[in-house]
This record gives sequence, structure tokens and C-alpha cells, in this order.
Amino acid sequence: MKSFEHFINGEYRPSVSGKTMDVINPSTGKKYATVSAGDEQDVNLAVTAAKAASPAWMLTPLAKKQTILQKIADLITERLDEFSEAESLDTGKPISLARELDIPRAASNFSFFGAAATQWSSESHVMPSQAFNFTLRDALGVVGCISPWNLPLYLFTWKIAPALAAGNTVVGKPSELTPATAAMLGKICNEAGLPPGVLNIIHGTGPEAGEAIVKHEDIKAISFTGSTAVGKRIAVLCAEQLKKVSLELGGKNPIIIFGDCDYQNMLQTTIRSAFSNQGQICLCGSRIFVEANLYDKFLSDFIFRTKRLKIGDPMDPDTDIGSLISEAHMNKVMSYIDLAQQEGGKIATGGNQVKLKGELGEGYFVEPTIITGLEQDCRTNKEEIFGPVVSIIPFETEDEVVAMANDTNYGLASVIWTNHLARAHRVSSNLQSGIVWVNCWMLRDLRTPFGGVKQSGLGREGGWEAMRFFTEAKNITVAYPHNE
Repeated sequence: MKSFEHFINGEYRPSVSGKTMDVINPSTGKKYATVSAGDEQDVNLAVTAAKAASPAWMLTPLAKKQTILQKIADLITERLDEFSEAESLDTGKPISLARELDIPRAASNFSFFGAAATQWSSESHVMPSQAFNFTLRDALGVVGCISPWNLPLYLFTWKIAPALAAGNTVVGKPSELTPATAAMLGKICNEAGLPPGVLNIIHGTGPEAGEAIVKHEDIKAISFTGSTAVGKRIAVLCAEQLKKVSLELGGKNPIIIFGDCDYQNMLQTTIRSAFSNQGQICLCGSRIFVEANLYDKFLSDFIFRTKRLKIGDPMDPDTDIGSLISEAHMNKVMSYIDLAQQEGGKIATGGNQVKLKGELGEGYFVEPTIITGLEQDCRTNKEEIFGPVVSIIPFETEDEVVAMANDTNYGLASVIWTNHLARAHRVSSNLQSGIVWVNCWMLRDLRTPFGGVKQSGLGREGGWEAMRFFTEAKNITVAYPHNE
């Protein structure tokens, strides 16, 4: 039985209270580890360590920071198999996905932001005959980074890396459902030479550990990825302290398919964008709009491709669909499948919980599910399901599909499939979405801003946007001397 502890001031330690929580392998439904259950006491210890380490880390030369962050990236890459297995065990996702996406991206986050810090430049503004201004970007001090369970190390490092690169010290909290790779990260940081206290990792629930991080007055900013409901709560708590906050929240993303698309490329990519990680990615497309003249062909081919996806052991390299994260989440997804039918939808394929053989018999597996016949304004098409469930909707005109795509409280990501250049530009500009992919999906340049509009979030991550969030601007005006 494994045990995951907090990482504070460069050391692993249990909770002050001595409390632990069970960690469940979602592919078996069985406990495989325990994790320390943190609370305000543990957060206070982490903040004390982070504050003590902050002055020296701020003054650490950029070249040394980059060397340490690059070493962290290299060590993660060297242990790709170890990290991939831990991620798959914790989340139930196919190990092939962890090996090809999650862990390499975690390493890239450290490598990219370590290099970015060395390219950080100051702005200057000249006032002719009067003065010149230059603007510095100072680290904030101690910051809080709270990440979700769906892409555990990927999204944890997406926050930690720019925070560290900008000169901050960090108190981070991974999801209590998926603590393994975050716990492993502490050892990697020690090996890479990261000074004690620069990164501290607290495990625990949102109400106990997460809220203590958000409320702590010595933590100057919060970067959070998770549900919209929790994001709203964090926004209120941060507002009370006028604390900086970045929120990357939910999505109900549209995929818009026009008849002139590159059909085979579109079909292959749309399967991925619908069902990767069992649909448990905030960027997955759950509403698929298809131009009427292509609808029947697409529906037939999409059903055929979906039925060929292999549901099975996440540790099997050939598995396409692993388990959902928890029994509670599986029940939520199944409740939406039931709701869709109550709302008049037809299950074109899938719709059932899957019972595998052997030790996987109690795992949280659900068939990839396609629903047709739903009205645009039903709950199934409005609310985030976050599972392997998509609805397919025909459309006649460009204006009609743009209106339907925008008819949601969310606005994170959108996908457009067309070979008509003017249409691609026109539709992209009219979509209420923080990210638009044209003829692709999940093609990410780490330099670009990432985030959503409406209830999909507040602020942006990635590139200079992340570096700006984790720093504060200070303008200095120097007057020219007066000639007597």
C-alpha cells in the first residue's frame, strides 16, 4: 500500500492532524494508496517555508533558475515510464495517453518557462526633454497553484513552472483524487537542486486545504483550474482580499463541420476531440454541429469509428478508452445520458456502463456515447458533462451554426472544419470563445494565451500572459537634469 505525504520545505511529512484519505484506482474501484489529508495547519507550515525561501529565490540569477527548471524537465523525461504508469493508475486514463501527452507536456512546461524567464525584457517610454520611464516586473512572493484531476501533472506544472520562473515561491495543491505524480515531483525537484521551500505541495480536499490556501493573507495570487462552481467561490474569496486570481474553468465546446472540410482528417481528429481521456478534458468537443448535406454520412462514419474504440485496461497500450475518475463522476455521466433520453434524444451508440472481467470488474467504465435528436436549448446541450458523451446536431447556414455554438454560458474552445478561407476567418471572429482551432484540435503553442470567456474562466495562462500574471508591474520615472 503506497502512501503520499505533503512536500514542505524540501521534505516529505504527514499531516499535522495525522489524518489521511484513501486513494482509489478508478479502473478497479479499489483502494491502492493513502494520501495525507491537509488542512490550515499544513498550509501554514508550507507558507512559512515559502516565505523564508522567497527572498533568495527572487535574487537567484536567471541562468541558474533556468538550469534548475531544465533539470526538472530532464528528470521527468528520464522517468517517463514511471510517471506514465503512476498517472494511468491514478486517473484510469490509457497509459498511451499519459506517455504521449501528459508527461511530455509536464516536462515541456518546465523547459519552456525556464527559457522564457531569460527572455523577459523591460519596457521603456521616453518623455522628450522631460524624463524616461522603465517598467520592471517584480515577483509577487508566495503564490498558490490549485490543479484538477483530469490532467494531473500536466496542469499542475502548467501553473508551477511560470510561477517559479517569474521568481515566486509556490504552495501547490493537486487534486486529492490524483496525488501520485505531484508527490513524485517533490523528489525530482530536490534532485534538480531546487532550494527547500521554493515549491511546497499540500494534499487534501478543496474545503480543507484548498480554501486555506486561497484565504491565506501571505499568498498573493491564486491560479486555479477546475469547475466553474468552485471557481466562483475562489473569485469571491480573492475579491475580499483584492488578491490576483486566474481561473481556468469549464467548457461546453462546439465542433463545427462544414461540407467542404478535409473529411478523413476531420473524422479522425473529431474522434480524438470527442473522446480523448474519456471526454475528461476541458477542451473536448461535446457538441458536434454538422452541415446538413454531410450529416448522414458523418453520423454513420462517426458511429462506426466510435464502436471500434477499445474499452479496457488503462495499462494496455492498445486501450483507447479507460475508466472515469470516480464512481460519483460515473454516476453523474450516466445521469446525463438518462436525461438526454428524457429530453427526446436518441442514443445512436453507447450509453451503458461497462463491466470488464477480472480485477477491472468494479471499475468506472462507460461506453463512448453519441446522442442525436436533441433540441439546442436542452440541458444536455447546455451543461458540462465532462465524460465520453457527445450530441450531434445538423445545421443549414453559417449564421445558424454560429448562433447555436454561442448559445451557452461557456466559451473555452471551439473547432471549425472548412477549407473555405474566408469562412474560417469569418466564423472564428464571430465565435464567443477564448480558443479557436481551424482544421485541427489540441495543437498548442506554449507561447499563446490560453483561457476562456463567459463562465469558462477569468484571465489567461501560457506564454507572456502567465509571466505577467505571476508578476507585478512597477514603473520608474527618471527626470532629466535641468540645465541652469
